Amino acid sequence: MQQVPVQPKPEQERTPVAESAIDATLLPKGYPKKVWTQDNGMVVVATGQEGGCSKVHAELTEQAADHIKIVFVEETPEPPGICTMDLRYPPLAVQLNAPLDARKVVLEQRDVKIPR
Repeated sequence: MQQVPVQPKPEQERTPVAESAIDATLLPKGYPKKVWTQDNGMVVVATGQEGGCSKVHAELTEQAADHIKIVFVEETPEPPGICTMDLRYPPLAVQLNAPLDARKVVLEQRDVKIPR
């Protein structure tokens, strides 16, 4: 699925998505579950998690009539080398084909090792 890069707007220009409209059961325990929309619901912004040497990006993997699915892909270099011990929570945006409206947002996380 070809994805167009889109930048998250400042928080004051986003609309929070209700917790009841977010399915975060596939996320690891403690992973952030904040989701917003922007651009009249055409863009969904979700909070990812990365740390040390890893970098996270979001992939929109499904757009159905009743839900969308966003996968947070955390890429970690292999071998890892020397890394800091910090966690970062970047906002990650994905462009939809139609406004989110009443659809549920399903969140999932996947780790990927990338060669150095």
